[in-house]
Amino acid sequence: MTRLSFFQHPSLLGFDHLERMLDEFGEMSQGGYPPYNIEQLDDHHYQISIAVAGFSDEDLDVTFNRNQLTVSGKKKTGGEANGHDKRFLHQGIAAREFERRFVLAEGIEVTDAHLDNGLLTIELVRPQVEESAQVIPIKKGNGVARGIARGAKKALPHEGGVKAQKQNAAAKLSH
Repeated sequence: MTRLSFFQHPSLLGFDHLERMLDEFGEMSQGGYPPYNIEQLDDHHYQISIAVAGFSDEDLDVTFNRNQLTVSGKKKTGGEANGHDKRFLHQGIAAREFERRFVLAEGIEVTDAHLDNGLLTIELVRPQVEESAQVIPIKKGNGVARGIARGAKKALPHEGGVKAQKQNAAAKLSH
């Protein structure tokens, strides 16, 4: 069954990347591990904090590709890190691998990531963009005559301008 999308409306041009991002977002079933916070620091700065207790910076990867921020962690098993096996009586600190993905709005940039006291903090910024309307000049000319009589000789300005061009086009059509 073909799924019709809101983004297939004829008035929406160039939004196919948004549809792709929404599809990717819908496929992200991540559960609640690891927990995270997203804070807006001001109009242009954001911060994602992820609780990664027990992970070192070597155990974590942060990548940013096509507006998708991916944070993944894979910890060496308990004893491998120290060269000997550990025997836990109780292990309540999660050390399972994870992957957490965030879809960022167009234009948001990842500026920094640092690990401190079990929190991985990722700094984001939305650059300030000056909004300005672009005025498209409308040229005067003989678009109609060119559309009717393709290949008609274009009159030079000193040969009578638009009126002469239309007469030339009409003469070619009558032949």
